[in-house]
Amino acid sequence: FVKIISGVERKSSGKIFWKGKEVDIISIKQARSLGIETVYQEQALAPQLTVLQNIFLGRPITKSVPLGVLDNKAMAKAAAPVIKELGLNVQLDQEVRFCSGGEQQGVAVARALLFKANLVILDEPTRALSATGVERILEFIRGLKQQGIAVIVISHVFPQIFPVTDRFIVLSRGTVIAEKRAEETSPEDLTRVVVGKAR
Repeated sequence: FVKIISGVERKSSGKIFWKGKEVDIISIKQARSLGIETVYQEQALAPQLTVLQNIFLGRPITKSVPLGVLDNKAMAKAAAPVIKELGLNVQLDQEVRFCSGGEQQGVAVARALLFKANLVILDEPTRALSATGVERILEFIRGLKQQGIAVIVISHVFPQIFPVTDRFIVLSRGTVIAEKRAEETSPEDLTRVVVGKAR
């Protein structure tokens, strides 16, 4: 599901509608051009690089000179407001390997925000995080929602994400087995749906 929406894999059937129009997403580049950014479970960060380098990984700002020299000043100027907006307590010249799990997720989210995402997909964002890290991720999600950015969260831990979720869709092998609004259900109810389907 995530790979199809983010352009990693082509859909084999069905239709994708984006802002009311049918689209055929065939590449990551196309998905990004539509404003779809994905923060994968593995985060796709380079631990030995700095926060700034990771934010612009694959899409750096360069100076108007031969050989495409990196414009670190311009990148820092663009990234600083996003880092502040997310409430991230990290330095742009800090290596990512020294960031906590929650901070690393935040760096990945900052990358998505910087490139004007309309939809952010978070794949198991709370996995292996401390309680503090989980709360930080929830704050990121609340911040995205306040900016009018749509968020899809892929998770198996319903109690953790319940406070920031408006609607739940439960999938099993590509088939929708339940769709409920948050006010109509509970983490326990959703867990029963999943467990019942697994039997």
